[in-house]
Formats: sequence, structure tokens, C-alpha cells
Amino acid sequence: MNNSRILKKYYDKLLKNFGPQRWWPGDGPFEVMVGAVLTQNTNWGNVERAIDNLKQAGKLSATAIHNMRTDQLAQLIRPSGYFNIKAKRLKGLIKWFVNRFDGDIEKMFSRDLQGLREELLSVKGIGPETADSILLYAGNLPSFVVDAYTYRILVRHNLMFEESTYDDIKSFFEDNLPEDAAMYNEYHALLVQVGKTYCKPREPSCKACPLHEFL
Repeated sequence: MNNSRILKKYYDKLLKNFGPQRWWPGDGPFEVMVGAVLTQNTNWGNVERAIDNLKQAGKLSATAIHNMRTDQLAQLIRPSGYFNIKAKRLKGLIKWFVNRFDGDIEKMFSRDLQGLREELLSVKGIGPETADSILLYAGNLPSFVVDAYTYRILVRHNLMFEESTYDDIKSFFEDNLPEDAAMYNEYHALLVQVGKTYCKPREPSCKACPLHEFL
């Protein structure tokens, strides 16, 4: 069976089992972009608390974050963890967003996908997973997001090697699936659900997993 058919079978099985995941939680593209930075190394509940702090302070805008002192921003996003580091990263992203696109989200996402991805990766603290999350979930652009769940599932199913890189796995999906942002969105969310529920780092529940038949 070729890789395209394998990935389609996995997708269909997961969608039937879990149903639509309706990702990414967030009120508009800018909030999703902020959330993509804050969610690094933490869970979404903590991110929601940090975003609520920004909203209540009237600071959830490009202009407000750009003009705010880094230490003030750090205190507002404290619930997200690693708040001093994330404040610097978020400030850097927003500085680039304001300087490059005048803080205009439509202007940003009208840039060609590959060029925009390269620009995002040039911003300090913005790695591939964060960049692709911004492109896919905030920009609705077909850029597949890879995370630890994705890596673990594919390696355990012998679809990728342990030494596979982020770009190897990203290409595996993008080369073998239609260029469809909605499908990429749903597929990534479904893989996260599998990783959280069954394909855990230790003592995975393989027999109960909907993908067990493919092992």
C-alpha cells in the first residue's frame, strides 16, 4: 500500500472514531497567533488563562503588545509558564508583524506561503512547529504541523525512522496528501488526540487505540 493510501486510511479511521476536533480554539487569527507562541511547552488551559489576562487588561492587540514593556507582558502571560522567555519571543514576533506588515493580519497572510514561512522562522524563538501553527491555524494556509505526538505515532507505526527530522515528517504528509488546509488542520488535531489518549510516551494503550489494526 502506498503512503498516500495509508495516510488516508489513518485519517478516515481517526475521524470516524473521534469526530471533528474543531481546532484551533481562539477568537480570530491574531489571538491564534499569540496562542501559538504561548502554547510552547504547556497545555492549552494555561494559555487560555494568559490570553484572558491580556484581554482583561485591554492588551490583546498588536499595538498594545508592541508598545508594552517586556516585563509587563511577562506578568500578564505568567500562567503560560516560561513567561519571561515567552514575553521576549512574543514581543519579537509582534515587532516583526508590525514592522513588516503594519500589524495587518490580511496583509501578512496574503504573502506567499513559503516566503512567509521563511520569514517567520527568521524571528528569534519561532521554530517550525510554531511557524506552521501560525500559518495553518491563524492563516488557514496548507502547512502541516508536526509535533511530538505526530513523531511518536509515525515512528511506532514504522512510517518514519527515529532519526527523522521535523521537515522529513512534514514532507511525508504534504507529499502524500492533497494540499488542503482544512484536512491538515483536522489531521493534526486527530493525531494529538491519539497521542494524548492512547499513544503515550510510556505504557501506551495500543490495543484500545483506533489505529491498532495498522500496527
